[in-house]
Amino acid sequence: MATKCGNCGPGYPTPLEAMKGPREEIIYLPCIYRNTGTEAPDYLATVDVDPKSPQYCQVIHRLPMPNLKDELHHSGWNTCSSCFGDSTKSRTKLVLPSLISSRIYVVDVGSEPRAPKLHKVIEPKDIHAKCGLAFLHTTHCLASGEVMISSLGDTKGDGKGGFVLLDGETFEVKGTWERPGGAAPLGYDFWYQPRHNVMISTEWAAPNVLRDGFNPADVEAGLYGSHLYVWDWQRHEIVQTLSMKDGLIPLEIRFLHNPDAAQGFVGCALSATIQRFFKNKGSTWSVEKVIQVPPKKVKGWLLPEMPGLITDILLSLDDRFLYFSNWLHGDLRQYDISDPQRPRLTGQLFLGGSIVKGGPVQVLEDQELKSQPEPLVVKGKRVSGGPQMIQLSLDGKRLYVTTSLYSAWDKQFYPDLIR
Repeated sequence: MATKCGNCGPGYPTPLEAMKGPREEIIYLPCIYRNTGTEAPDYLATVDVDPKSPQYCQVIHRLPMPNLKDELHHSGWNTCSSCFGDSTKSRTKLVLPSLISSRIYVVDVGSEPRAPKLHKVIEPKDIHAKCGLAFLHTTHCLASGEVMISSLGDTKGDGKGGFVLLDGETFEVKGTWERPGGAAPLGYDFWYQPRHNVMISTEWAAPNVLRDGFNPADVEAGLYGSHLYVWDWQRHEIVQTLSMKDGLIPLEIRFLHNPDAAQGFVGCALSATIQRFFKNKGSTWSVEKVIQVPPKKVKGWLLPEMPGLITDILLSLDDRFLYFSNWLHGDLRQYDISDPQRPRLTGQLFLGGSIVKGGPVQVLEDQELKSQPEPLVVKGKRVSGGPQMIQLSLDGKRLYVTTSLYSAWDKQFYPDLIR
């Protein structure tokens, strides 16, 4: 939440100041019922993470959404550190777009942080009518006070990487951020760096391709993305398309937190690579592979080789460490990125995955491990799935991990996860 400096807005003046912020006491996470066989709405869970609390590591509140089969996915704030200098702004609302229904929920977490309540529902028809976009993903708050949300497709389920703009106070749909007709062919995540007049977006696949699960034939047909789109931040238009070698399904993207830095990283899921993007001496951008997670030759799985499937990445606020999750292999990794061109592996932890001992998959050849890892057991219960979404504490000392990726893929790759 906001720092207490008297006349400040939300967040912190710099990333390094944020590292000195107070320890988190609660966390919010969306919980999804779609594809589980249970006819119940998704809900927002509030978890107590204060070690001094008698409810430590317990779900203390659940806020159900009023509709079924939304598929909540990512969430974001109504306002953030980009508005730090505006004392009229406050971080009191959590914005939750729905990946499947395209509905947007605005949740009040300011009135009672430990018991959030629904503030507003933005129906899909409003987004369809004003933006022509659907299948919503990443939410970012802007210095203008607006909220920007990326899309994967149009109302028919075809690919369309555009951006919905919401008023940050009323949460009315204002239209699209990009110019008319200027959406990218595909969409997913995005991040911006105003000091360099740039935004870069990533791509997954058209909703019609990924909606019901993963088909390897769709990869062969070229239906999954492998590009980054470089946007002019002021003109709201694509100025460059970066094609990545070994860059299939670029998902999460992160600029360095230093606002003067003109570089960052993107995790490419299917290729299991981390690519570094950077600004050249002129105004153009380039991309290079800096980490490769080798596939494992296996038996008893969908394909003869299993990729790591990098599904989430993040950077510590001091830009010292890069973290990412291999959802299929089951490991979480930490790399020292003091030299961004040559990341160095400094930590690795297995939290489940598809290659654990006693499972249906037999590893025939592994370039990294001498034996298959042990299953993850917490409080006597075996944890299904692999590490997926990750969130680092402000001080960089605690990493929170969830296991669900997307319900159709959960059902396909980790059926025990949705039971």
